[in-house]
Amino acid sequence: MQISERLDLTFSALADPTRRAILARLATGEASVQELSEPFEMSQPAISKHLKVLERAGLISVDIDAQRRPRRLEPKRLEEAVDWIERYREIFEQNYLRLDALLEELQTKPTKRKRKKD
Repeated sequence: MQISERLDLTFSALADPTRRAILARLATGEASVQELSEPFEMSQPAISKHLKVLERAGLISVDIDAQRRPRRLEPKRLEEAVDWIERYREIFEQNYLRLDALLEELQTKPTKRKRKKD
């Protein structure tokens, strides 16, 4: 899968507040579907649908532990998204630095006023 496709899946998955809350919970440690569904007023099948989106995006993985199937955060995909955003942050920062330099240059230059010839 191309990085562009992975970013599409990642940002699409992150667009939903429930999925972001699930990721925040998994950042503190692995959890079962039941544990993940506790803070939400929705059914476990609804939570399972959110988990499938997160799994398809590669943001979480499933372990098989006897009768439990705990979910775990996979930070690599989030790191790809952070790297993508960081590139644009650096571009914007360079643009602002150039703008600051231009404004400073304009403020320090003596202004040339044209006088109308009589």
